[in-house]
Amino acid sequence: MANLNEPDYFINRELSWLKFNTRVLEQAKKSELPLLERMKFLAIYVTNLDEFYMIRVAGLKQLFNAGVIVTGTDKKTPLDQLREIREYILKEKDVLQDIYWEIEKELETQNLYIKNYEDLDYELKEKADEFFFSNILPVIIPIAVNTTHPFPHLNNLSFSLAIKLSDEVNSKKFKYGMIRITRVLPRFFQVSDNHYVPIESIVHEHVEDIFPGYKLVSSAAFRVTRNADIVIEEEEADDFMLIMEQGLKLRRKGAFVRLDIQENCDPDILEFLNSHMKIFEKDVYSYNLPLNLGALWEIVGNKNFSSLTLPPYNPKVLPPLNKNESIFKTMRKQDILLYHPYESFESLTRLIKESAKDPKVISIRATLYRVEKNSKIIQALIDAANDGKQVTVMVELKARFDEENNLHWARALEQAGAHVIYGITGFKVHAKVAQIIRQEDGILKFYMHIGTGNYNGATAKIYTDVSYFTCKDEFAKDTTSFFHILSGFSKNQKLETLSMSPTQIKPKLLSMIKNESTKGEDGRIIAKMNSLVDTEVIKALYNASINGVKIDLIIRGICCLKPSVKGISENIRVISIVGRYLEHARIFYFKNSTPCMFISSADWMPRNLERRLELMTPILDKPLQEKLLEILQLQLDDNYLAWELQSDESYKKVQVSGQKTINSQKILGDYINKIFSTLRKDTDTNKAERLAKKLFKES
Repeated sequence: MANLNEPDYFINRELSWLKFNTRVLEQAKKSELPLLERMKFLAIYVTNLDEFYMIRVAGLKQLFNAGVIVTGTDKKTPLDQLREIREYILKEKDVLQDIYWEIEKELETQNLYIKNYEDLDYELKEKADEFFFSNILPVIIPIAVNTTHPFPHLNNLSFSLAIKLSDEVNSKKFKYGMIRITRVLPRFFQVSDNHYVPIESIVHEHVEDIFPGYKLVSSAAFRVTRNADIVIEEEEADDFMLIMEQGLKLRRKGAFVRLDIQENCDPDILEFLNSHMKIFEKDVYSYNLPLNLGALWEIVGNKNFSSLTLPPYNPKVLPPLNKNESIFKTMRKQDILLYHPYESFESLTRLIKESAKDPKVISIRATLYRVEKNSKIIQALIDAANDGKQVTVMVELKARFDEENNLHWARALEQAGAHVIYGITGFKVHAKVAQIIRQEDGILKFYMHIGTGNYNGATAKIYTDVSYFTCKDEFAKDTTSFFHILSGFSKNQKLETLSMSPTQIKPKLLSMIKNESTKGEDGRIIAKMNSLVDTEVIKALYNASINGVKIDLIIRGICCLKPSVKGISENIRVISIVGRYLEHARIFYFKNSTPCMFISSADWMPRNLERRLELMTPILDKPLQEKLLEILQLQLDDNYLAWELQSDESYKKVQVSGQKTINSQKILGDYINKIFSTLRKDTDTNKAERLAKKLFKES
């Protein structure tokens, strides 16, 4: 019997994440993609890396500095991981730079330019000068650093220009300082319709205007990354959390963890900066490209060059939601399952809006984790509360980097008279559920929406997620219990049809995996999620594989399970799909369970299964089960966007020579468009609905 505790059977979480980000970067290499589409992936890659450093690397450095030798199942110490992370990022830095310059050069063939100030022609320099004196000089902050001017506090991800100056009187006497470039300024100034200038190159040109009486010797753009807020650390660094709770409380909140600086900078400037910041030399990264590439979205959004991006996809409203009837009447006839962004999120917005206006609706309850700034859903909830309806909203204030936006909406809801719940002590509420209670013929009727994604109309256009609409009694009872758990006191309460973490989802998953394991070669598991980290779940999957169960895992990001290991995971295949849309849905299929299909807000990670309130929802109707199974099978067949995880922990691009190219995201979009265009040509509603179902299956 194999010892499933062997570290060789597990992939390190942090290194797995880095490989996911590599797959994002690989998208920027694709010559078949439009140039600005490739640039988008550069922006996403860099933004991802920023978050990784201020959350994950920061946590590892805390453990190392405290002298704690802690290992996960893979047995790597914090120092082991830090060394491997740095080595990995340094190697990939050259790839990032090569891709950036390749894209920039190709953009010039399309008459779109990113140029430093010194490379502009006279006319464009004049425009840049004008912008400097009218918009930059009034808001930037010149900072001298000397005995009377201490080194300033630098905010996380702040962007500045370090400078070395000489006195006009004594040219051999140098002074050091910096110019803080505030975030109210654009990262790239659009000096003409087709020319962009990195803001620091304009500032560099005018340093002597900012410090009159001094001569510029040298300058260097730099950017710092700090340890993120302590609450964020504890919520996100899940495999560190228990260790921290057991005594690792000493933290230097906001300590510097990384310095990005322009390549070939004056050594004196680097020494000046690090004499104050004390950043470990191997956490200093020099780049020969503009820093903070996350701001490339400013260029991607240039509507004059929309031909260099993919055409926008317009989500469709399909049967039965395309009928001109009350959404409540439609839901009473049947359960509905949508797959965003191909099928429109507006159907959910419509449900909440209709509920707010309907005099028969007496109560609306919802959980809000991340919402957009101009949320139609929240506005509808505010309208409902103003109309006297009972509105209960759970607003998760610990949603990473959305805290300020969530607090704004929470206050607006409270002012309208809604009952707002600000989270649960010790847990993050990550479940996505809404419940509407309607008075119909003297009785209360319940309408529910349960999803895998946020109530966010903006991200619903770029994230793939599942929306489930139902008015089944068993879901009414459980969603009522769930909201009572959120708003009241309850101990060890369990749901009957739904499963809720932290008490139910993991035991249910382990039980279903074990059940498939007992079926041997007749067992079958397909699971789609963002991340697989939980050790107990991985061991259960290994045991199922050993017993002959065929297992397919579609995991976009982190995967700590190692597939194709002889005698352990030979029956497990792991693929990752990275493409135009962020694969965010969680869908689980267990062939021999009743029911066999589930959707969930939870990934298979300790934080989701043990330290959050999440929901896993069984899909009871056979047609909806079949729809989800078709989506899973299409993604398993993907040979264009898919990467397959190997037993040596590398990912290889899935390529099936001699077969038709299968791009699962494009196929889904194309056949939803085909259904929609067919419906528009046919006036027979019943026939159109039958045709839509048939087309979905045939595709």
